Amino acid sequence: MTSPFLLAVLLSLPFAGFLAVWTSNEQIAGKLAVGLTGAGLLLSGWLLLANQSITLQSTWATLSGVSFAITFRLDGLAALMLVLVHFVALLVQVYSLSYMHDETRLARYFAYLQLFVGAMLGILLAGNLLVLYAFWELVGLASYLLIGFYADRPAASQAAKKAFLMNRVGDIGLLLGIFLTYYYFDTLDFIELSGTGAFAVPPTVVGLCLFMGCVGKSAQFPLLTWLPDAMEGPTPVSALLHAATMVAAGVFLLARIHPLLSPNALIVITLTGTITTLWGGYSALFQTDIKRVLAFSTVSQLGLMVAAMGMGNVGGAMFHLLTHAFFKAGLFLSAGSVIHAVHTQNMNQMGGLRRAIPITFVSYTICAAALTGVPLLSGFLSKEAILGGAFGWSVVSATVPFAGILVRVVPVLLLLSSGLTAVYMARQWRLVFFGTYRSETTPLPAVHEPSWLMRGPVLLLAVLSVAVWFSLNPFTFADSWVFAFLPAPVQTHLVWLAPLSIALVLVGGLLGFRLPESNPSRWFVRLSVQYGFLDVFYQKIIISPSLRLAALLNRADQRIIDGAVNGVGISGVVLAHLTSGFDRYVVDGAVNGAAWLAGRLGWLTRRVQNGQVQSYITAAVVGLLILLWWIL
Repeated sequence: MTSPFLLAVLLSLPFAGFLAVWTSNEQIAGKLAVGLTGAGLLLSGWLLLANQSITLQSTWATLSGVSFAITFRLDGLAALMLVLVHFVALLVQVYSLSYMHDETRLARYFAYLQLFVGAMLGILLAGNLLVLYAFWELVGLASYLLIGFYADRPAASQAAKKAFLMNRVGDIGLLLGIFLTYYYFDTLDFIELSGTGAFAVPPTVVGLCLFMGCVGKSAQFPLLTWLPDAMEGPTPVSALLHAATMVAAGVFLLARIHPLLSPNALIVITLTGTITTLWGGYSALFQTDIKRVLAFSTVSQLGLMVAAMGMGNVGGAMFHLLTHAFFKAGLFLSAGSVIHAVHTQNMNQMGGLRRAIPITFVSYTICAAALTGVPLLSGFLSKEAILGGAFGWSVVSATVPFAGILVRVVPVLLLLSSGLTAVYMARQWRLVFFGTYRSETTPLPAVHEPSWLMRGPVLLLAVLSVAVWFSLNPFTFADSWVFAFLPAPVQTHLVWLAPLSIALVLVGGLLGFRLPESNPSRWFVRLSVQYGFLDVFYQKIIISPSLRLAALLNRADQRIIDGAVNGVGISGVVLAHLTSGFDRYVVDGAVNGAAWLAGRLGWLTRRVQNGQVQSYITAAVVGLLILLWWIL
């Protein structure tokens, strides 16, 4: 079979799977979904090893002589991401076979997962912005369905609507950016856009509008509050959302549109990512829900990737996206095993679980250590690629307009965020697995490991979080095979960076392990960030004024617009009645009166012309008498 045919089959599989799983019975839905995703993984691996550039294109519409094409294109970046998405989705679906076994709507659940995977594949293979936008919106729909899967829970329904609506805000910016891209460059094709050498400095507004799509999907400041609330969906969905699908789409978009980002746009992107990584990390310090800690951690790590994109470190950002997918999926699935064991998400009701669920403990420990950047694990390599690029960027970008002191401060803040990650992860590690068992609902003897359908994926993800799978030298990213498919980050050779980063991780880990169990406010200045400061900000600054404006416009609409419309309508009705009366009594009256007069004259005439001679003689005599009288 030819590679284009394989690519078409690969793209079609999840959508065919959506229909097949939706119409299947509950007993085979999960197995069918796992089989289809496994087949997609094999095809993705084949295409990655083939290392070919493949294009599928067809004309969609022609307007005023301009053709708009549906284009799918496979390159090294897309091939790598295809394998990642299929692999994580496969493990999540295998895990779901056990985790969701009591659910009565399994066919719907696995069908939604297939739709989600298919939408993500469309984004990865999109050859132009038009196709990407179509699948971008489909990802939003699929995420809405999965986050709100437990529709009978008000919190889940609210979280799904919040995610959907906040993403629409970013998507409006993305759509405007697509229009502006075509206006300035007369094309939407990624290859043509990457070769726009005639535009040495692309318009800043184009890049910032396109970046809005990333702000929504990848939960960047200020549109980041939907992602922690998305934890209301099933835990396996959380793993898929946070590891390799929806939130990864924004970072992938930046990799595709990077040639369209002007220096000023890159500065804004860097600043946004830096704020997000610090905001997310600080917010994670005060969470008591095991999944919300990981959700804010995802926000923080996405901010790190976006900041790297802003600094031009595309390879480093995508490398961290790759490694992050494994250990973050492992953390969420491990959290699911903990929740499955103790039947609560509140970390204050856990503790001492390392002996009760040792396999989950080991897996969680490895993945958490990878997230914090412990040496010999994958997170250390990818974080060093980003941090090294950040300090190199601060040297070469010192002359960028409007940058000022920013280029010197940002790398330091990103380095500190690495230590902050160690603080909140060590705190969570202690609350869940150390100390005394604190649950009052589930006795400790009843706590046990889940089935191997759940333990297997978690263990595999923990093993894949080891650095050797990404680089034979676990202390440097320079020789990683990943950069055969990604742009290689610039090496800065800062000998002090790795030791300093490791020291921050150790200090942060010790500090986090010693934090109080439930209230760390004595150690940190506790702001309202963790309670949804941005939600309050939106409510006071955006939502409430918008509602008041809407109420004012509604009253204006009812009293002025509707009043004018109703007045015109009433006037029309009155005029119609007047016209009807004039027509009935004047126009019709004249016509009907003439007809009546003619009838009466005819009747009189008929009375005279009756065919009797006597009547005729009488009429003649009478007429003669009248004539004589008139003459005389």
